Amino acid sequence: MDFVSTDSIRNANPLKYAQEITFRTPLPLELGQTLPEIRIVYETYGQLNEKKDNAVLLCHALSGDSHAAAHDSEDDPGWWEIMVGPGKPIDTRQFFVICSNCLGGCRGTTGPNDINPQTGKRYGTSFPEITVGDIVEAQNRLIEHLGINRLLAVIGGSLGGINAIEWATRFPDKIAAAVPLAAGSHLTSQALAFDIVARNAIQSDPNFHGGEYHEYGTVPADGLAIARMLGHITYLSRESMMKKFDTDRNEGRKMNTKFETKFSVGSYLAYQGDKFVERFDANSYLTLSTAIDLFELGSTPAVLKKSLRKSMCRWLILSFSSDWLFPPLFSRHIAEALAALDKRVNYCDIPSECGHDAFLLPNDFTLYGEMIRAFLKNAAFEIASGGAPPFQRPDRLDYEQILDLIPRGASVLDLGCGKGGLLARLRQREEKRQFEESGLRQNSSAALPHILGLEINEKYVLQCIQRGIDVVQANLNEGLAAFEENQFDFVILSKTLQTIRDVEFVLDEMLRVGRRCIVSFPNLGYREHRRRLSEDGRAPQFAHGAETMDWYSTSDVRFLTLADFEDFCRKKNIHIHSLIPLDTRQHKPVTENPNENADVVVVVVSTG
Repeated sequence: MDFVSTDSIRNANPLKYAQEITFRTPLPLELGQTLPEIRIVYETYGQLNEKKDNAVLLCHALSGDSHAAAHDSEDDPGWWEIMVGPGKPIDTRQFFVICSNCLGGCRGTTGPNDINPQTGKRYGTSFPEITVGDIVEAQNRLIEHLGINRLLAVIGGSLGGINAIEWATRFPDKIAAAVPLAAGSHLTSQALAFDIVARNAIQSDPNFHGGEYHEYGTVPADGLAIARMLGHITYLSRESMMKKFDTDRNEGRKMNTKFETKFSVGSYLAYQGDKFVERFDANSYLTLSTAIDLFELGSTPAVLKKSLRKSMCRWLILSFSSDWLFPPLFSRHIAEALAALDKRVNYCDIPSECGHDAFLLPNDFTLYGEMIRAFLKNAAFEIASGGAPPFQRPDRLDYEQILDLIPRGASVLDLGCGKGGLLARLRQREEKRQFEESGLRQNSSAALPHILGLEINEKYVLQCIQRGIDVVQANLNEGLAAFEENQFDFVILSKTLQTIRDVEFVLDEMLRVGRRCIVSFPNLGYREHRRRLSEDGRAPQFAHGAETMDWYSTSDVRFLTLADFEDFCRKKNIHIHSLIPLDTRQHKPVTENPNENADVVVVVVSTG
């Protein structure tokens, strides 16, 4: 039986490279109490540059600590070994990485098992109830102590992801980028229920002694182990549990434990529970799980937008498809609220069978790790660069025409943006214009118009992020409900109309959200398509970028002609402002008999 989990590399060994700082100034807490002083234990990786603009703060999950990665070959591995280090996505050759044990923890930072300086005794259950906001306030003291005015990024998963969100809303001027993984606006009631049962298990243990177990020389080991077992169930997914346990379901392992081991999953949970007790404190579990449960960014779009409005950073929000502790829908709601506020946001739901723990595992790392790498690289470039990159004309004729149709300074939403080719060139053009007109540095991106792509293919989402394009993963067939009426000057649907299932619905949504809409599509009336069908009896072949797709490999679900689209617009009272027929094979506009001679059509429409 495989007992390997995200806990496998963690232990209670001394932290060889840990540093600590004690702040004697009292810390007022959100719920009314005060900590007379706080100690923070932290580790750093890499070097802070002269401008102090390359600092990345890592925030750990509930059971994590300051030890994110090994510092050398003699050091123990850390909880995010796959992500942090030389040449890794969070590259310690480029970034100064800081990871602190969070307030309320049990690995050095002030928590319930510390001595209260006012009483000379351990806090125990007298440790104040804290919030995620309090945890972030303590982290901010550390950042100020290190002389850093603005973090390049705050990154974390689970509780760490919530910390990143809190940083972006509590200290909007102190971070340039936020990367929350496997997090959300709040816990579901189902997840909250698991936490309640876990806390009850700890508090009902006879050795808990009202939280003063240290005074009795005991540990509520059974209760804490059961709490961890419950936690592990929420960190896994149905698919991962089936793969891990179904083949030897009835073959539990005999082991030195008081918990049931009749079934393989029982042996696994017993092992994880017993192992957890060796390195974690029960009162810290109560404190931190309650802080997670209290976090509430907003459960409606209106409240979410109100909470997120003051954030000024770039966002990369990542969820995992099989995560039911923080369901992807909650991450998507945050991304949609940010997009509706014209914030710079990237979002992707990573296909995964690993459940909530996916952000700690290598299974899907190729995708989410590279997204983080590219996002950080672009964020750092925007801060460091003194100007815009050179403008490149598009290599697709329809892109060239669309680009010429969009005036400078216009806000743009590109539906089905693919690999971001059009938006990359549009953004380059805007950065060049901004620099020429005002001399603003490239990192003054707030002065740029809102340029955003929507794309369903996660591999294309990665390529957009690598190009520095803001992109939100979305299914166009579900509409554009997150966006306001006339929010964008232009909404683009470039060579995507033929893949849409409900054309009327999507076009209605485009016309609602955009003052003008640009639609391009392959024209089935093109003479070569007609010839191929009438003379050869073969289906037309349409070009998708540099590829020509056959009938069985295309994502197209419908085929239309220029004449069909004109007729559709007449019936729906859609006004056609411009109609540009193109012969992309000859790389030129078509002037005669466009329904026969154009293979691609670009149309500008509106409702008025």
